[in-house]
Amino acid sequence: MIEKSKISLSATPERSILVGLVTPQQDDARSAEYLAELAFLADTAGAHAVKIFTQRLDYPNPRTFVGKGKLEEIKKFIDDDGDISMVIFDDDLSTKQVLNIERELGVKILDRTNLILDIFAKRAQTATAKTQVELAQYQYLLPRLTRMWTHLERQRGGIGMRGPGETQIETDRRIILDKISRLKEELKAIDRQKAVQRKNRGKLTRVALVGYTNVGKSTLMNLLSKSDVFAENKLFATLDTTVRKVVIDNLPFLLSDTVGFIRKLPTHLVDSFKSTLDEVREADILVHVVDISHPNFEEQIEVVNRTLREVCNGAEKPTLLVFNKIDAFTCKPKDEDDLTPKERCNITLDELKDSWMARMNQNCVFISAKKGTNIDELKDRLYRMAREIHLSRFPYNDLLYQTYEEE
Repeated sequence: MIEKSKISLSATPERSILVGLVTPQQDDARSAEYLAELAFLADTAGAHAVKIFTQRLDYPNPRTFVGKGKLEEIKKFIDDDGDISMVIFDDDLSTKQVLNIERELGVKILDRTNLILDIFAKRAQTATAKTQVELAQYQYLLPRLTRMWTHLERQRGGIGMRGPGETQIETDRRIILDKISRLKEELKAIDRQKAVQRKNRGKLTRVALVGYTNVGKSTLMNLLSKSDVFAENKLFATLDTTVRKVVIDNLPFLLSDTVGFIRKLPTHLVDSFKSTLDEVREADILVHVVDISHPNFEEQIEVVNRTLREVCNGAEKPTLLVFNKIDAFTCKPKDEDDLTPKERCNITLDELKDSWMARMNQNCVFISAKKGTNIDELKDRLYRMAREIHLSRFPYNDLLYQTYEEE
């Protein structure tokens, strides 16, 4: 019997606790930001975080992730509250850690990957996405099989009880390995089918929207394509790649909306979604959407770039950097007498524009998809980039475009 830990998606959110560490590699500010993102993930999954616990350690405790004293503090809070159903950790937990923590706290224990997988399962709509999610779930589950057979510890009988348990674990392992193999074959078949679909689209220029999760890609997709792609202020609102034909002035091209990236995304999750990310690999132009109102948007840019390098095997593609949500951008101007170096909260939008324009050789634009601000400028830049690629494939259209622009 194979079980999967799931968060209840009922109308009443489960009350939960979040746990994270402050380490030499992850200072207080970064830890707070990661935990805020974890709280957003929990909310997206249908859980309400009522308390956050952090501990300063050089490295996670190999037995219980946090120290004994912190675990006792969490246990006391759970007992006093009486309505906490789970504890979510901001990093991956080993099977041993999950077993030990569950034994001490007596509630459901999840880690960041488990939580993301739950959201993926909730968001998956098409057969492709469901297959990808199922593969990722089984790959996550395989090294954690021991956790499911702890019920044998409660049975009496002594000698003889370990054998069936070990046999069942091996049986489950074979079942999961068979399912992983079958799901990979299904995804290969999907890849072949999608490759035919892409081939049938002809030589139209392909533009892919990429970016961190919840930066406004789907909203921008709707704005440019005049379609109705699902958009919501939740993480991973889009799992399935959506492709629409867009025409700017007289130039047609294909625009695709892809799954958002996130920090601490395990490699096997990226591997599972390789067929979805084929639209990124096959794209002629990448439109990298950034939430400029986020205090650490530069780190998010690096997370996306790092994932793109992995997905595209290091290949460089023409990229337009689109800073979205300028309507939500805030800044605290410094006093004239303040000589300390400027921080992110003190830099104005105009200063950011100047610095990024110089850094990207003017190949970036600042917009608000929600308010429709500077969309014409975005369309103009997209038109020029797509036109260059289009003319490399259809050089006889050059005279047509020149005539059009003169008019």
